[in-house]
Amino acid sequence: MDNRNFTLLTDFYELTMMQGYFNNNASERVVFDLFYRQNPDDGGYAVCAGLAQVIDYIKSLHFDYDDIDYLRSLDTFSEDFLDYLASFHFTGDVYAIPEGTVVFPREPLVKVVAPIMEAQLVETALLNLINHQSLIATKASRVCYAARGGGVMEFGLRRAQGPDAGTFGARAAVIGGCIGTSNVICAKEFGVPALGTHAHSWIMSFGDELTAFRRYAELYPSNTTLLVDTYDTLRSGVPHAIQVFEELRADNRMPLKYGIRLDSGDLAYLSKKARKMLDDAGFPDASICASSDLDEYLIDSLLSQGARIDSWGVGTNLITSKTTPAFGGVYKLAAVEESGEMKPKIKLSENPVKITNPGDKTVYRIYDNATGKIRADYITLAEEHFDVTQDLILFDPDATWKKTKLAGGTYNMKELLIPVFQSGQCVYETPDVMEIQNYCKEQLNTLWEETRRLVNPQAVYVDLSDRLYEMKTALLNQAL
Repeated sequence: MDNRNFTLLTDFYELTMMQGYFNNNASERVVFDLFYRQNPDDGGYAVCAGLAQVIDYIKSLHFDYDDIDYLRSLDTFSEDFLDYLASFHFTGDVYAIPEGTVVFPREPLVKVVAPIMEAQLVETALLNLINHQSLIATKASRVCYAARGGGVMEFGLRRAQGPDAGTFGARAAVIGGCIGTSNVICAKEFGVPALGTHAHSWIMSFGDELTAFRRYAELYPSNTTLLVDTYDTLRSGVPHAIQVFEELRADNRMPLKYGIRLDSGDLAYLSKKARKMLDDAGFPDASICASSDLDEYLIDSLLSQGARIDSWGVGTNLITSKTTPAFGGVYKLAAVEESGEMKPKIKLSENPVKITNPGDKTVYRIYDNATGKIRADYITLAEEHFDVTQDLILFDPDATWKKTKLAGGTYNMKELLIPVFQSGQCVYETPDVMEIQNYCKEQLNTLWEETRRLVNPQAVYVDLSDRLYEMKTALLNQAL
């Protein structure tokens, strides 16, 4: 990101609309919300990610000379508009929910408050960056949950949809809980562990499997994990691995970490047989790693069958989020400044889920004091404030008869949207990826187990404040 100018990473109509605003002297400030409507994989939550790249993008937002020349060649834009673009820079405000936070449908993940031309231009890039990484971080969190404490390694680069998807996807996977990645450039750029063993080609390049194992153990004496399924897992691979471990033990050269990797076959059956063979040979601390087209559902099934697998290498199904390949985030106008006051705007639709929440808003998370778990999220107008010593009545905005009263003193509230840019200047320092991962783990622990389950999870309620609901209802009635 540091070496590339992504200003033209936008849809063409953003630029044509900008010219329309320019020609009509439209300089008023507006509010746009970036949110999504449905959790990936029909899950109970999502994990937001990608904010660091949003920050990099906005910081470097400018049109180069060759950008202007290219736009001129399209015979679509006037010279006075191109002159404006030549000196363009972002002057607005951005608020965002920090990376690694668990989030829910319809609440703003990013809020942009800026002159309308600036807010319009950044739409596509923000959606691209937030949608992709949030999707992969969410998938990774589900895979890691299914692994029940076993380490999950991100192995998907060769199957990702291009270098950026592979690299930023690996970053997001680590945020979601992966212990490291096979992607070396991601490990270098973002300071995350680089992990991996060897391929079948290493074994096949030697005259026999045992020699290949011995040479690998000599090369990597502190971490020796041997791939045992090149020829025959139980009759060749595991016995040869055990022979190498016995030789290392006899020479007093046992690695700090050692074990085997299974990459094919019935992983439940093979891992149980391999575990017994290793234990009987006196290597109970040898780890068993598995790979082979894994996802959260298969990992959960294998463990339910008693598989003896300690760690997991997950590639294609994680880096592509194969079961749900798109996050579905949208970017919608919520308010327009008129005479110094933000006037709410609402988008109508015959599909109720596509009707937007109007106005300049923020999001509060409501926690139960006794358990520390999330009770609900509360979308409110930005100027609203609340007293947690007072009772709070929540209601479902889609089924208003469903109500819950939170007694004063039994709950607390935290505002989720924080300032990232103010008047075009970045005011937020991005934590490193491993810090974000730790924060994400804390966030996931605030979810009830019923919300984390992989199938048919319990939804977390996202409610509207009374004032926001009344504003929305009034705008809907005005449209009749």
